[in-house]
Amino acid sequence: SSSDAQTSRTRHLARSTVIVMVAFGLAKVISLAQTFIIARVFGVGAEWDAFVTANRIPELIFTLIAGGALAHAFIPIFSGYLAREDHAGGWRVASQVINFIFGVTFIASVIAYFAAPWLIANFVAPGFTAEAQATTVGLMRVLLISTLIFSVSGIVMGILQSFNHFLLPAVAPMMFDVGILIGVLFFLPAFGVYGIAYGAVLGAALHLGVQIPGLIRFRARWTPSLGLRNPVLWRVIRLMLPRVAGLGVFSVNFIVMNNIASRLGTGSVSALDWGWRLMQIPQTLIGTAMGTVIFPTLAQLSALGDENGKRANMTGALKFIMIGSIPSSLGLIFVGRPLISLLEGGQFDASASDLVYSTLQFFALGLIVHSVLEVIARSFYADGDTLTPLWAALGGAAINLVLSFTLSGVTQAESALSAYGVIAATAPGFLAPRPDFGFVGGLALANSLGVMFEVVFLMFILRKRWHGINENALATTTLKTLAASLVMTVAIVAVDLLWVALDLEARGRMLLIVEIAVQVVVGILVFVGMAALLRMEELRALLNLVLRRRSEAAA
Repeated sequence: SSSDAQTSRTRHLARSTVIVMVAFGLAKVISLAQTFIIARVFGVGAEWDAFVTANRIPELIFTLIAGGALAHAFIPIFSGYLAREDHAGGWRVASQVINFIFGVTFIASVIAYFAAPWLIANFVAPGFTAEAQATTVGLMRVLLISTLIFSVSGIVMGILQSFNHFLLPAVAPMMFDVGILIGVLFFLPAFGVYGIAYGAVLGAALHLGVQIPGLIRFRARWTPSLGLRNPVLWRVIRLMLPRVAGLGVFSVNFIVMNNIASRLGTGSVSALDWGWRLMQIPQTLIGTAMGTVIFPTLAQLSALGDENGKRANMTGALKFIMIGSIPSSLGLIFVGRPLISLLEGGQFDASASDLVYSTLQFFALGLIVHSVLEVIARSFYADGDTLTPLWAALGGAAINLVLSFTLSGVTQAESALSAYGVIAATAPGFLAPRPDFGFVGGLALANSLGVMFEVVFLMFILRKRWHGINENALATTTLKTLAASLVMTVAIVAVDLLWVALDLEARGRMLLIVEIAVQVVVGILVFVGMAALLRMEELRALLNLVLRRRSEAAA
């Protein structure tokens, strides 16, 4: 029956989501370990500014050519071949896509390699000193190697996900973090900040290598053909172009933010990166995991014309995201300071800690909309619509751009520096490295507000297109989650006040770890207790699914 089919689909989605979340969680644990070491070595300083900046152009190339845009265009077409049991045709198209994308990425990487000095000095980080720019150029050239590897590995992830195989694609990011961790532990002492770049290249190779067994399992066949006369290849490219533009807008936004931060003083780029990294931990576990798992299901339901099924599954995914992201957002804001203290281990001075926390709290405000966007945008891609999310991204980018300049105060910083005659001598308009003006947290706030516009715009369109999105049920879950989260926040603040009253703060790392652990445990217990009092059926249903899965496994 349709009810049994929906129940089976829900169980499969829950199981797949748990697999992806566990793998992403392990990756984040490894990422935190490397971050822990990096923060102690580089802190909020010029070398880490250089590394973060060096990664912007390689990330842009990957995003535009072989990133999520390709996966969203490739998976529906490759899945169509699998549904028709035309595996030979599917592997032929997959080979042509891989060959074409790798070729284009190679050409773009070569151009970026030689244009690196100009790009860094004039586009990405004009506020850096000449020495910092030279370091950034060298790092960027190393990181371009990882971009070439990812151009293949990203497509392989799409292939395996088309077979509804999520384990190896979920493990791949963890292997990338393992590579960076190896770079931090073993290459860093010998090569300095370049050791992390070498670790990133190793991580990219591991990212691809761990997925090879999956290709062998599904009997992959590669053919040395570009397929320039194959209309299916060009159909994939046409489908991905609007998504490419949307992702490009997102990447350019961060380059603009990097440009502005480079003008706000040494450490501003690092602070922006640390805040983004910490926010990405729950965002990846909640939003990216759910978006990754729900997309193939939405695509299948769209192909069947099952509007009710799409609406039910999309709303269910959003409920899960609300239950996870709202308490996580408030938790990051109120546990953020001790978390940063644990991360940096005394390497940040008071101003540096304030700088990082200012970015974290405003990125945390955007955690909810960033997570929701993962599902809402994929709902359009499942319908074969990549243009509407592009218009939303352009609107969000415009808001982000205007607010980035307004909220960061970069123009006031430039005016003040000009008045005091500290304009850098390297080139006209380039700022000296240490202007103590501006508000880096404003860049994070601008980003959150821009993404908020995207989500509101897309939900409005989707509600009309799908004749509703079960908004009443979604609103009920959101309000109950918000109420439980606010009570949770009061409990976290009470723990913090008690810690201060007992004079336990600033008494060593072990007590700091205990404080964070107590706040997290108390917060979770209070949230779950309030959820039970408010009769949040979603948590009960999730628990029933897990228990039923265990009983079935035992049987």
